[in-house]
Amino acid sequence: MITIYSEKHRLRDAKTELFGGLLVPPYESPSRADIVLARVNSKKLGEVIAPREFGLEPVLALHDAGFVEFLRVAWDEWSQTEYEGEVIPTCWPARRMSQRIPDFIDGKVGYYALSSETSISKGTWEAAIASKDVALTGAELLLNGDQTGTSLLAPLKASGVKGVFSLCRPPGHHAAFDMFGGYCFLNNAAIAAQWFRDNGIERVAILDVDFHHGNGTQDIFYEREEVLYLSLHGDPRDAFPHFSGYSDETGQAAGEGTTFNCPLPRGTQFKTWCDKLKECLTKIDQFGAEVLVVSLGVDTFEKDPISFFKLKSDDFLSIGKLIADLKRPTLFVMEGGYDIKELGINVVNVLQAFEG
Repeated sequence: MITIYSEKHRLRDAKTELFGGLLVPPYESPSRADIVLARVNSKKLGEVIAPREFGLEPVLALHDAGFVEFLRVAWDEWSQTEYEGEVIPTCWPARRMSQRIPDFIDGKVGYYALSSETSISKGTWEAAIASKDVALTGAELLLNGDQTGTSLLAPLKASGVKGVFSLCRPPGHHAAFDMFGGYCFLNNAAIAAQWFRDNGIERVAILDVDFHHGNGTQDIFYEREEVLYLSLHGDPRDAFPHFSGYSDETGQAAGEGTTFNCPLPRGTQFKTWCDKLKECLTKIDQFGAEVLVVSLGVDTFEKDPISFFKLKSDDFLSIGKLIADLKRPTLFVMEGGYDIKELGINVVNVLQAFEG
């Protein structure tokens, strides 16, 4: 399996995260990609290639233009103030308040933020742009094939299921149409899914196996009928992002029925989780998805520092095999899973099992 990776992820190296009432070193750190890449190489998963640049057109196909411009200039505007730290929102347009966008960066960041744990630091924009290019390069490879010109979307043989791994950092599934947060700035998986749509794919499914609900992906496609979004995640009554991911959120307008949420309680073991995964995979098959995008978070692991599921490393082998059984061309897009030694093991277990 080919892995897409960019060294530019290191430009996103924030020093502060608001967690438990304290400013702590961020859980979403450059070492995450290092751990995964080391495992990809040590297990000889396949070639590692750099992304090509796609520009902003695929981003603006589904993110608000004002939001994108805010991300581009936020650090520069913050640097021109008297503030000495990183960009952290301190107020929001809460219920019954004006929804007008302030001029001053301290207010502007609150307008575009969905949460306060994620600071914007120098290099964040550049890293986010590179991350979406990592996702798009994986999508392009899946659609148009390798250097031989062989499309991975050609009719599939029983043993010919194909996948590509986009090692995205920063992650993306919390980034909504016009909001950042949850360590996410641009929604890599959603951008890739839209790119597939814009390049002739009729039906795309996004399977989100990250511990946290992908509120951003849901927000972007909630009224769309041609993109199916399915998520298994911690019950939002107890888990971030708290205000998204309930089972009665099923889409609206043309998108009614194309959102499927599976919130699960504290201490969920693999059998319960896996039963829900099988339910999701059946829905993907029934939907007739031509391409599958997997938001690959492995923070469902029992030792992950900011989750409460109980999956073990061997369980990720089962996940990869079950996804492969769908026999759909699959783009894996890296999401969560935090700085522990098993991170690379769990990610590569999914990918190796998918390849069979």
